[in-house]
Parts: sequence; structure tokens; C-alpha cells
Amino acid sequence: MNETEGTLTISAHPSPGGPVVLRLAGELDHHTGARLGHAVEDLLHRPGAGIVADLSGLYYCDSTGITTIITAHDRARATGSSFCVAAPSPAIVQLFRMTGLDQILTFHPSVEDAVDALSNR
Repeated sequence: MNETEGTLTISAHPSPGGPVVLRLAGELDHHTGARLGHAVEDLLHRPGAGIVADLSGLYYCDSTGITTIITAHDRARATGSSFCVAAPSPAIVQLFRMTGLDQILTFHPSVEDAVDALSNR
């Protein structure tokens, strides 16, 4: 899967350890949030050990993007899967801390750390 629309690119990359790395690049906002939701839903219908959202390429996130990430996390938990965030930029980390998202999600400094954490669950 590799989709580009507007200013958000989403691509899925299975990792050898089990989780799928979902790479986001660009802007996650009211124009693009639904696409992330659909991508997560598609992955949750496949057997696997979870989803790592690689935010290293994400440079903007509005309230719709935050809601989409929370929904992805909740949907993963509801299906017995896991969802975590990896490699967010300092600006995205600050946004997530200001909104309390850091109290809900597990953040990892790198994709490798996130894959390792989900693989060892």
C-alpha cells in the first residue's frame, strides 16, 4: 500500500519482527485524517503483532489528526492489537504533550525501538 493525496503520504512496511510500520509524511489534518483511519482499519483486518506509526516525516498535525491517532490506538486495542508512535519530531511531541496524547500513547524515539517493543510483547 502506498497512497499520496494532498500533502500526506502513507505507506505500510511489514517488519521482520511482526508489526507493520505505517510511515506518515506530510500533514495530518482534516483533509487527510480519514485516509489514515482507512489505512489502520485495513491493517487491523490482517493478522499481525501491531502497528508502528512512524511519524518521522510528519510535520503538521491538527485536531483532526490527533483524533485520528487516538481512534487508531483505540481500534487497535479493541481488536487485541497494539498501536504505538515512533520518531515524532520535537514539534509533534510538544503538540502531543500539550494535548495529553502522551498520556494515552506509547512513544518510541525510533522505529527500531518501537518494532522491538512490539515484537517482545
